[in-house]
Amino acid sequence: MAGINRALSLNESRAKINFSTSVKCVFISHQKDDTIYCKKIANYLMDAGIDVYFDEFDSDLKFYRQTNNPNGIVLSIKKGINMSSHMLCVISPKTLYSKWVPWEIGYGHESTIQGAITIKGIKDEDLPDYLKTTNMLRGTKSLNNFIQNLTGQSEYILENYNLIKKHTTLSHPLDDVLDWNQ
Repeated sequence: MAGINRALSLNESRAKINFSTSVKCVFISHQKDDTIYCKKIANYLMDAGIDVYFDEFDSDLKFYRQTNNPNGIVLSIKKGINMSSHMLCVISPKTLYSKWVPWEIGYGHESTIQGAITIKGIKDEDLPDYLKTTNMLRGTKSLNNFIQNLTGQSEYILENYNLIKKHTTLSHPLDDVLDWNQ
């Protein structure tokens, strides 16, 4: 069964059920300009059967951003993190200058299992120190390992049920986002 985006209001009742039954959920922390890449990562996780909290469809958050309401933005972000068991910070050159991503990581530090994933071209020396202390995913291969650990399923099972694609697959859905061999 595919995972859901808990930020989508249509999924609200299922999100509450999944949360109350401890279904794992990954909060996608990202810089707004990277939404196109993050959406692909979120979809890949949902295809693997993992719930995500990806704010693209959080109508409250959109309203608070449009009305320039920082308190409302903070409440929406807290709600998303509190509904999640894990956090995955998507690192791009733009993320390095984000004002909200460090705040999200700090807020979720005690309540979520944290990790970070780098977009193509990010070098180790570009990473901020606060991310060097977390589980670092450097490409498709390590994302697949993260999914295996999260689901408790073997790579063989996940691949045979088409929940993930082997990192060496031609035309992998994340080829334009992540390095494949890491």
